[in-house]
Amino acid sequence: MDLVVGIIPQCVRGRRAIIVLSSETVHLGKVGMDVITISRQLGSLGSSVGRGVAERLGYRLVWRELINQAAIRAGAPEVALATIDDLDLLGMTPTPKRQHKYLDAMKQVMTEMADTGKVVIIGRAGQVVLKNHPQSIHIRIIASQEVRIARIAAARKISREAAQAQIETSDRTRKQYLSRFYQVNGDDPGLYDLTINTSRMDCQAAVELVCFAAQRPTK
Repeated sequence: MDLVVGIIPQCVRGRRAIIVLSSETVHLGKVGMDVITISRQLGSLGSSVGRGVAERLGYRLVWRELINQAAIRAGAPEVALATIDDLDLLGMTPTPKRQHKYLDAMKQVMTEMADTGKVVIIGRAGQVVLKNHPQSIHIRIIASQEVRIARIAAARKISREAAQAQIETSDRTRKQYLSRFYQVNGDDPGLYDLTINTSRMDCQAAVELVCFAAQRPTK
């Protein structure tokens, strides 16, 4: 049996990760995935990984823009504000009718972007909305709570206690969003094609892994 070997440099602690793929499952010449969704925890480097992947592959990065377009299409700017309020600082509670109108618009905009291709979508339940899109790959970026606390405290110049409180609020808000509007558990590994723990891996290594997975020839 012939083997195709891919080498990703400096993946974990400066070591090389060698991934061996059977030629029975790899069909050279076919295009990989050109729609990448990134689900991430606060402090996991997920947003930075998404930006790095988009830059490396020459893909369009969609994040806040997606929220704005959906809000404009739905005519519900207050819902957009509530959506980006991961820390629940604004205390906004849009009506269910306006919320669902916004979610419908979000699905439409996201699907249109995915159909165009060559796009990295950060957040907004992309792993659920586009779960059946034939050219999509869904990535989850996580890290240990201790590492996340240290990163947020350093990045925002706040105490570890304040960082922990922000992380817990963000986790709770994101979990409730997915549960309430999509009836899924965001921690369910079945929602993702690849989960990356950045506790002992830098952003560049995570970018390499995502790009490798996305560019792998499809069956």
